[in-house]
Amino acid sequence: MYKIIIGTRSAILVWLTHSLALPILKLIRKPEKFPFTLDTLQSFPQGSMGKELANFLNEKKIALLPYYARHDMKHILLQYDTTDEGEGCLQCFMLGNRHLSFPVVATVVYCFVTMPEYWSKFRQAYSRGRTSQPIADLNWIGILQTPVKDLQQMLAKK
Repeated sequence: MYKIIIGTRSAILVWLTHSLALPILKLIRKPEKFPFTLDTLQSFPQGSMGKELANFLNEKKIALLPYYARHDMKHILLQYDTTDEGEGCLQCFMLGNRHLSFPVVATVVYCFVTMPEYWSKFRQAYSRGRTSQPIADLNWIGILQTPVKDLQQMLAKK
């Protein structure tokens, strides 16, 4: 029974993020289409955000979605996995980092209601977001050549 609950909870989270939030964001924000292909990202320097994005997508067996690449880059930058826990932590970080949007708030609320076993991790992610440099306005295309380690060091300096 527990596995069914966890599976259903995960399916709802994926639906919320991929089927609801992404289409809404595309309508509201008119985001810039990601200008690179997975093959192009493979040719970026080792350790760069571009190369790490390609590695991440390949390891996770995730397609490069032209309007979702920034989200995947956040997973890399913040070192949160694509699990339920990792998605919840990423969104709690964003809320703590003062990125207030419907998808962030909806995901944080959903995660707190349905994932009490991760509450302490979510609180840590929120606190980390509060004490980190703001990332909402990063030039995500412009940082693709930058080493991820440099970006993570920059994030920690406030």
